[in-house]
Amino acid sequence: MPPPRPDLARTFAARLVVAAVGLCPSLAAAAPYEIFIDVDDEEDLQDLNNTGDISGETYETLVELMRRGIDLNRASREDLFTLPNLNYGQVDAILALRKELGVIADPAVLVAAGVLDVKTLESIAAFLLVTDPRRGRGAAHGRVRYRSAFSQADRLTPPMALDGQLEAARHLRVGFAAVLNRLQPSDVRWDPQREALSAEVGRPTPRLPKFFAQWDDDKWTVLAGTYRIGFGQRLTFDNTRNYTPNGIYRDQYIYPRRVDLTGECRESSGELDASPCAGNNTYITPDFRWQQTLQGAAFGLKRLDLPVGWMQAYGWFSAIDKDIYQYRLYNRDTCDDPRNDDDPACAAPALFKRQDDLLAPAPALSFATLPRMYREVLAGSNVSYFVNRRTHVGVTGYGSTVTSLVKGAELDFQEWDRTPYGGPFGAVGVNGAWGRRWSDLSAEVTRSFDSMNRVTPELAGGGFAGLIRHAATWGDKNAHQIETIVRYYSTDYANPYARPLSSPDVYEGSRARDELGGRVLYQTRFLEKRANIRTYLNLWQSPSTGGRQLIYYFRGDYQVSRRFIPALWMQYQDKDLGSSGRGQCFGGDPTASTLANGDDDFEDLPLPGLEMAEPPRCRGEQLRANIVLKIIPHRRVTITPRYQHRWIDDSRYPDRFRQDSQAWLTVNTRPIDPLRIRARVRYLFEDTSDDTYLEHSLWSYLSVGYLWNRKFLVQVRYDLYAYFDKRASTMTRRPSPENRLFLELEARF
Repeated sequence: MPPPRPDLARTFAARLVVAAVGLCPSLAAAAPYEIFIDVDDEEDLQDLNNTGDISGETYETLVELMRRGIDLNRASREDLFTLPNLNYGQVDAILALRKELGVIADPAVLVAAGVLDVKTLESIAAFLLVTDPRRGRGAAHGRVRYRSAFSQADRLTPPMALDGQLEAARHLRVGFAAVLNRLQPSDVRWDPQREALSAEVGRPTPRLPKFFAQWDDDKWTVLAGTYRIGFGQRLTFDNTRNYTPNGIYRDQYIYPRRVDLTGECRESSGELDASPCAGNNTYITPDFRWQQTLQGAAFGLKRLDLPVGWMQAYGWFSAIDKDIYQYRLYNRDTCDDPRNDDDPACAAPALFKRQDDLLAPAPALSFATLPRMYREVLAGSNVSYFVNRRTHVGVTGYGSTVTSLVKGAELDFQEWDRTPYGGPFGAVGVNGAWGRRWSDLSAEVTRSFDSMNRVTPELAGGGFAGLIRHAATWGDKNAHQIETIVRYYSTDYANPYARPLSSPDVYEGSRARDELGGRVLYQTRFLEKRANIRTYLNLWQSPSTGGRQLIYYFRGDYQVSRRFIPALWMQYQDKDLGSSGRGQCFGGDPTASTLANGDDDFEDLPLPGLEMAEPPRCRGEQLRANIVLKIIPHRRVTITPRYQHRWIDDSRYPDRFRQDSQAWLTVNTRPIDPLRIRARVRYLFEDTSDDTYLEHSLWSYLSVGYLWNRKFLVQVRYDLYAYFDKRASTMTRRPSPENRLFLELEARF
């Protein structure tokens, strides 16, 4: 297939924008996930993320929502709105029905009452909890889950994760999540002789990153342990990943094991003549990972009734020892300003392997996330007044201080880390909302404060940010939804707890920074709900550079018959509308890999040899086109073939796009109700013109799950991953092919 002309992708996207936006007035939807979400379990969500149907942020939101669950009898309007496939009209209809009935004992009543259709109810079933608020106080239920993974080159104890939750006394929940870490270094210290860090090599070590106890009734909520909290448009404070958060959310989630393996040896030469890893290109199973959230205590007065409306008040305190990726640090004793990339003293301190003889030459450790490197102490509060559930005004504020736990050196954060360097930081903001009939308008304005100007005097010590969001639903059974968002995040707005809608680019570690833009999103179901269209246009500019960027997305599917549903989706992105032509980087390849991914909760290992500094801003273009066919030959069998082709700028090619292709075939079957079998094959060929540059592989897996007596789940998955490319790293990679095994056991009571 010949590459498009240099202006073809831009022209094609522009025409689709005009056509799609012309379908509707300028008005938005429920939590606007990229596709109609129809899943049964976490593995389904992981598949959607792997194929690019949903973003990583959407995956993280939905997988945590699935484990936490939404209680139809207690969920607020904001929580119901986080459910996939629902719009504000449907959410308000659910609340009205709940008020009328008192208790929704069976979700099927939503269909009988005409609130939802069968397809929509089935699509959200995996996220629902249905509990009777009138059940006895002595009733208790819960679950315990164990997970482990293995690959054939593993010589260590396999990684493990154990989590559990108990709900009792109607309003009390307790839970925990523990892991067995094997690869993370430990006991990090400052070595004054080398003026560097030193650490013990990784060994199997149990950790308890998540634990909580929460009392949550209709008026009060109190939580001790690990938690998430967020308000408004997520601009002042939010770490929940909910689309519309309002309150405290327990946190005990450990993410599923990563699909890819990780390098067994992470040592470099350091003070030695040669690297201990020379010739060792063995890959093993990575550890489980989690997000570092808040740890401490939080409370909330959820509703204080007033003559007109009600008030809410929340307060929270957190003190947590945090891990950090080794390259995100710098030493203030030797570097005056971390922004000075020309000064070698401003690079991250070296990390050496500690040995019995402290004076003997030592190798260096690489690509490590270092445990308990700094302590963050944080406090915040929110007070809001509600006229009704759709109209309110509130104030949110927080402050944070950070203290290094490594004695002997003044360690601080690189400028491209998400956390501001220099000292205390925080933010205060005002948010409000107004809603009537088909229209909901929300807004938030925030001022951040930081101490970076103590180190870099030309900085302002904080900045302003603002966001306005309008959502509308109309038509027969709210078939049309449209959302318009206008946003401004100043270059000095360095707030690590801001997670509003923003572009995917990163400025000094933060996505919600250095951005002025807007997004229009439209969703509709028509032709008796057999056809779906989801489309959005996101356009923004960088105030610091003046560069303009664009993302356009379109997805349409049509249920031709009960057994056949084809779909087409495409996405076009231009990272600089003022600079056309090939020979530029886009990102996502070795010439433009990014370490500053905007999230310091966990790290993905970069490729060896990359400079550990803030990556350059790429200016290239990308067009992805996907064809998906959903075939249902039997009510218990679904077959889904799909193909994706990508045209992407790569600085390696000055006169053409790089082309990547992927093809998937997925088969899902449930021969009997307790048994589920899932099989998938993916063929990937990045840069189809050169087999020595990027990945060329075949990945297949078989997953079998059995739920015995609705109480005990056993799930086993086997993956086979084979590389075909001729890269030097692939030719020496071991094992090849890779055999991977995953086990999950869950007991419910």
